[in-house]
Amino acid sequence: MSTTDSTPLPRVRASRREIFGWAMFDFANQAYTLLIITVVFGELFTTVIVGERGGDYRLANFLWSLALAISYLLVVVTGPLCGAVMDYRAEKKRFLFASYLATVAATAMLYFVAPGYVLLGLMLIVVSNYAYSMGESFIAAFLPDLGPPEDLGKISGFGWALGYVGGLFAAGFTLVALGEATAENFERIRWVGPFAAGFFLITAIPTFLWVKERGTPQPAGKRYRDIARERVSTTLHELRRFQDLATFLVSLLFSMAGVYIIIAFAFIYGAQVIGWDESIRNLMFIIVQVTAAAGALGFGFIQDRFGTKLTYQFTLVLWVAAILAIWATPEVTALLNGRFGLGWEAQHLFLVVGCLAGLSLGSSQSASRALVGLFSPTRKAAEFFGFWGLANKLAGVFGIIALGLLQSVVGLQASILLCAALFIVAILICLFVDQARGQRAAAAWEARNGRARDDLSAE
Repeated sequence: MSTTDSTPLPRVRASRREIFGWAMFDFANQAYTLLIITVVFGELFTTVIVGERGGDYRLANFLWSLALAISYLLVVVTGPLCGAVMDYRAEKKRFLFASYLATVAATAMLYFVAPGYVLLGLMLIVVSNYAYSMGESFIAAFLPDLGPPEDLGKISGFGWALGYVGGLFAAGFTLVALGEATAENFERIRWVGPFAAGFFLITAIPTFLWVKERGTPQPAGKRYRDIARERVSTTLHELRRFQDLATFLVSLLFSMAGVYIIIAFAFIYGAQVIGWDESIRNLMFIIVQVTAAAGALGFGFIQDRFGTKLTYQFTLVLWVAAILAIWATPEVTALLNGRFGLGWEAQHLFLVVGCLAGLSLGSSQSASRALVGLFSPTRKAAEFFGFWGLANKLAGVFGIIALGLLQSVVGLQASILLCAALFIVAILICLFVDQARGQRAAAAWEARNGRARDDLSAE
């Protein structure tokens, strides 16, 4: 018989140094998200490397969508499998380190993508974004071990906030030192890849020094492929016990489809629809980073007080308002100028819209990560966050391809309304999620499987 209490041990808050080390990965990898996907290389790829080609950048936008969608589809296929192996073998840090090195190497090679080298650019974006996205799921799998449920919102929010601070440093330096993403400035701006890679390489070091691998490896002898197949099959069979997690992941699929569209096309939208100049573009970047950090940190505390589900839903309402404002910016500017004689430009009003979008961006992603952490048993955290990554990246595939095809028909401005529809669907699905019931399901699984392991040990 077992002499061990079958009730799972309470989750103890990790040391400040470990939490800081974990959050530093968000600080480090934000350089890739901003410099490569959002701010610089996405615009460089569409406007310079591919170019207009007589079609109002529609071909370039579609190719950019295709590269991102392929990388996200690879995450969909491999994310839960890798998560299952990581839990079984207690190798979260090893998998995280491999994804980190792959991201750094592929990103540095973007230096060689010159105008006309479209295929090389597509291949490197697929590889680098796949590796980055896998690492995003791997680092999230450590979250349930960092504190009790009532602290996960603050911890997740701190990570996202620190990430936006990292992005502010990385992209701020790039915009000042490397300049515009234009053909005339190509020889300088092509260094954005090596710089993003170097920033990621150096600033993620505290993660690997201070974050602990808490799992206990299960007996060796099985191949990774067999471990992944068996554990994922078992989890899918057991998923009825985690109905709130499953429902939330469906909601997340729709909301993150909208978020990925904004991440991939926001600055492209600014260049092609709003027609901003470099100073407004740089100012928009700063505004989004600051408001996103404030949203992630502030809403992290709100999550722990009022509930993560409610916070997540409120952030989606903010997103709907932000999307409508993005779409209406040119027309509202013309209306205000005609009625009040203001003489404003659309790019100036767009800065106000950027505040709302930034606040929504940081808070919604932090809340979604924390909610998955609350619904995840610690011994299945990597696997469940693999499904979180699956939902995220399947959303990326769906959202970005849908936007790419839609904008090729009706143009970028009209197609951005797709995001508002996606967020509304996500809100409606999330109404069926019960946060307390989801947390009880995770605790029950811990108790049941802790008891089974203790009985096996006693034998």
